[in-house]
Amino acid sequence: MPIHNSSVLLKIKAAMPSFSSKEKEIAEYVTNNPDQASLMTISEMASTLGLADSTIFKFTKKLGYQGFRDFRNDLLTDAYNPEISVHENVSSSDSAIEIANKVFRSSIMSLEDTAKLFDADDLEMAVELLLKARRISFYGSGESNAVAYDAYQKFLRSPIEVQFASDYHVQLMQASLLEEDDCIFAITHTGLSESMIEISRIAKDAGAQIIAVTSYPSKYLERYSDVILLSASEETGYRSESLSSRISQLALIDSLYTTVMFRKPGVPESLHAIRSAISLTKLDNPENYMSQL
Repeated sequence: MPIHNSSVLLKIKAAMPSFSSKEKEIAEYVTNNPDQASLMTISEMASTLGLADSTIFKFTKKLGYQGFRDFRNDLLTDAYNPEISVHENVSSSDSAIEIANKVFRSSIMSLEDTAKLFDADDLEMAVELLLKARRISFYGSGESNAVAYDAYQKFLRSPIEVQFASDYHVQLMQASLLEEDDCIFAITHTGLSESMIEISRIAKDAGAQIIAVTSYPSKYLERYSDVILLSASEETGYRSESLSSRISQLALIDSLYTTVMFRKPGVPESLHAIRSAISLTKLDNPENYMSQL
């Protein structure tokens, strides 16, 4: 699945799990030496890596380019700048404000990189699947489970029936009972979560539609997914890569939720019911309550 309108390094990172051993060698070389690689001819790169010109050409085609020249031109104009990237390390000498700035910069970069990976057709397809769905299920494991729960709470405000389960056994049971007009979110940072791949397989066998949200579209996840939405993340010295991806995954799902709420009939009624229910949790007279303490 080619990724358009994004930086070369982001394209390479997202496609890494699908590369052959030789393609990974090319990817690692370009990632580690972007400036040098951008000045090479196809023959120079092939000679440096001890590979055939055709192997380099196929690598660029796999990334969605017409050929090596287009690939190199994008690499030359790539906005990648290691001086402002999120790879800066937090040290023991950093002040609280310095650490906060780095954490915020990391989150901002994850959001910006995910926006670069957007594919208009994939987003529209995901929205259409959600609008047609009788029921939407949200599944994730580990930290992705928290993203799934947040998405569940969001879509609970919509007129669409939704369900969520944090326990893997319950997830399996729910997936086995899905039908053709159902849709699921399978959220996995690595794209290699055995539980999410198995959930997707069972849901697909039941006839449901699968929307996968991942930073790495593995071939295993692609086998069962109807559409894959990519969330970017960056490795840092002060938190795990999967934590970085969580911010972009939340924003990505929020975007789908907002689009669905604007297009789905019956939204005012469902929002009114939800707001009426949760209003019972609010104090009628906060000032009077405080005066009684």
